[in-house]
Amino acid sequence: MSVRPIVMLGDPRLRLKGQPVDSFGKFLHGLLDDLAHTMRDAPGVGLAAPQLGEPLQVAVIEVERQLHELANPRIVRSEGDDRDLKGCLSIPGYVAYVTRRERVWVVAQDRLGRKIRVAGSGLLSRALQHELDHLDGKLYIDHLESMDELLPVGAGNEDDAEVREATSALA
Repeated sequence: MSVRPIVMLGDPRLRLKGQPVDSFGKFLHGLLDDLAHTMRDAPGVGLAAPQLGEPLQVAVIEVERQLHELANPRIVRSEGDDRDLKGCLSIPGYVAYVTRRERVWVVAQDRLGRKIRVAGSGLLSRALQHELDHLDGKLYIDHLESMDELLPVGAGNEDDAEVREATSALA
């Protein structure tokens, strides 16, 4: 398990669509461990394999001390709308208000290939949608009408404390 460099905006690997996982052995276990370790070190609440340069349908999310390891995840149901600040470890220094689904239900496989289900609202719902977007080569900025909607973090704005608090854990 190691902390790996996070791929940043501008690197073409960030836009690659993740390939389905069909082998649930040593490589996947190491990747999941590296994702969790790197996410915690950043710190964030989620990290997808493409953010480590691995074009695979794999992500980890940790909310309220519950680690979710997801292979081949897909949203099977969603409801409601929720607009909140989003940030990304691959786009440091900026956040934006993005509308997501308020609640989502996801099916995936665990590190052993067993089918799992995750239902989430609030931060977990936003993190699930954010990480699944990464697996499709999408970023939260793709949901914006204009790049003018990006808010710089750490530029000395009076809103910085609120923005940092709202986005400190986003991936």
